[in-house]
Amino acid sequence: MRLRMRWWKVLGLAGLAGVAATGVVVARAERRRRAYTPEEIRQRLRERHAGAGGDVTPADDRS
Repeated sequence: MRLRMRWWKVLGLAGLAGVAATGVVVARAERRRRAYTPEEIRQRLRERHAGAGGDVTPADDRS
């Protein structure tokens, strides 16, 4: 019985460590995302759109 309790404790601690690590990754990505100015975001979106062969505008796509 004692061994079974140890496994549950180990699994619980591993789960907590996983949650903490996920939080760190999410917080780091959020900081990177917020570091861009609105103009930098617009420029990056324009570059991605042009790189995708985006000659079509959203108004042209509705027809």
